[in-house]
Amino acid sequence: MSIGHTLLGLLESGPRHGYDLKRAFDEKFGHDRPLHYGQVYSTMSRLLKNGLVQVDAVEPGDGPERKRYAITEAGVTDVEQWLTRPEKPEPYLQSTLYTKVVLALLTGRSAHDLLDTQRAEHLRLMRELTRRKKDGDLADQLICDHALFHLEADLRWLELTATCLGRLAETVRGTGAAG
Repeated sequence: MSIGHTLLGLLESGPRHGYDLKRAFDEKFGHDRPLHYGQVYSTMSRLLKNGLVQVDAVEPGDGPERKRYAITEAGVTDVEQWLTRPEKPEPYLQSTLYTKVVLALLTGRSAHDLLDTQRAEHLRLMRELTRRKKDGDLADQLICDHALFHLEADLRWLELTATCLGRLAETVRGTGAAG
C-alpha cells in the first residue's frame, strides 16, 4: 500500500492535521496495522517537499504548533494517476514457504510436518478472518474476503505440494529427473 497516496487521497476531502490523517487512515485502512505518528509526519514532509501538499495553516497547540495540510493540484493529479494505474500482479515465484520445504528436504527434516504445521496456521487464520468478516461492516467483509481467497490458494498449494513431496525430494536432491 502506498501510504503517501492514501494520505493524499484522504486530503482530497479537505485540509487536515497530521493527527486527523492518522485517525482517518487507521479507521479506513489500518485495522491490522495502524500508522505510527512518525510515519504520518515523515510522509507529509516528503509530500510537502515534492509539492503534492502545502501547509494550509499553522495553529498553536498545547505542544508544538499544529500544521494543517492541504492537497495541491499536483497532488490531485498524482493520486489520479496512481488510482488509474493497475497494480502489478504478484506471481509469488519467490516464496519463503517453498524455500522452507526445499530446505527441509535437503537437510533431511520433515517437509510433511512443515506443511502440516503451515496448514494448521492457515486454517487458524481463516477461522479468525471468518469471525471478523461475520461481525464486520462491508469494508471489513471485503478485505477479509481478499485475505481468505489468498489463504485458500495457499491451502491448495500446500495440498498439492504434500502429494508431490517424494518426487520433489528426488528433484531437489538431484536424484531424479528435473521438471
